Amino acid sequence: MNLVLLQNWLDNASFAVLFLTMLVYWVGAAFPGLRFLPTLGTAGMAIANLCIATLLGARWLEAGYFPISNLYESLFFLAWGVTAVHLIAESSSRSRLVGVFTAPVAMGIAAFAALTLPSDMQTSAPLVPALKSNWLMMHVSVMMLSYAALLVGSLLAIAFLVVSGGKEIELHGSSVGTGGYRQNGYRLQRNTDLTQLSPAVAADASNPLVLETNGNGKTAVLNVVISSTPGSGTGGFNKIFGSSSQGSSDKPAPTTADSLTLSPQRLSLAETLDNISYRTIGLGFPLLTIGIIAGAVWANEAWGSYWSWDPKETWALIAWLVFAAYLHARITRGWQGRRPAILAATGFVIVWVCYLGVNLLGKGLHSYGWFF
Repeated sequence: MNLVLLQNWLDNASFAVLFLTMLVYWVGAAFPGLRFLPTLGTAGMAIANLCIATLLGARWLEAGYFPISNLYESLFFLAWGVTAVHLIAESSSRSRLVGVFTAPVAMGIAAFAALTLPSDMQTSAPLVPALKSNWLMMHVSVMMLSYAALLVGSLLAIAFLVVSGGKEIELHGSSVGTGGYRQNGYRLQRNTDLTQLSPAVAADASNPLVLETNGNGKTAVLNVVISSTPGSGTGGFNKIFGSSSQGSSDKPAPTTADSLTLSPQRLSLAETLDNISYRTIGLGFPLLTIGIIAGAVWANEAWGSYWSWDPKETWALIAWLVFAAYLHARITRGWQGRRPAILAATGFVIVWVCYLGVNLLGKGLHSYGWFF
């Protein structure tokens, strides 16, 4: 079997499958009535993942070392990681919107590796002495997997910002600590759960979404119109939560309103994206930590110093600090929604600078020296 020819076929096939999968996800988002498209998109990502895994396996057999020593190999390893994390996130969230954001990134990575890199950077070559170490697989593979998880988690945070319109909303999320959902006692109720609510509120079946507090005076305001008209009712449920789709005329006109114009479906989707983004970044951060530690140990063996402030090391530290701040804000401060999503979106840019920008544009021990 000609392994080089197989690799050339598989890298182009991976790009083609990811391109078609991206179109499937986009069409599915534009026309949600086409029920078969989500399954087709998931199948496309799985096929692309298998193609890339086969490509890396063929490369391993041909070169005789773990295929992650140059930019071409690391790009396809990153694309494989992105598709793998995508499948996990999509299965956990049960949302096809995940692929709308992750499929273009995976396709772009495959296209850059297969169609843009010079041919001499795509061919395998014997390892230089510094790379002939067991730390190659330990350090680089863990770092690439951490990049994949952090990129997908950040993309889901960007998706949350798109779905929520960048508005500050309270969510029934997974953050804990001061200001978090569990501490504040927010409780999200839908019409199917109205048996636990006040009869006056439960009687209004046209409300798409109502919320209940635990008596601490804090209410999550989601897609609501709050009426402060005197004499409109009794107790804590004297306010009207949600707008009736039938436009009932017996409700008092609100004098003050705080409407976030988010439908219950979008709120549920935003909550899911926020949760999965948090968990995915929570997976990528310890991998990044392990990868940095492994790299420091390897650097000490190869160059006699654990840390030399190489541009790659510096940007890896910056990425670590940004996502450490994200997790600290969510776990300790209980942040949810827009603010941590903006922080994660910043981390998305920093990860790309750390991985690709420094490698191609920077000068240092990790540079591929393509542009400069």
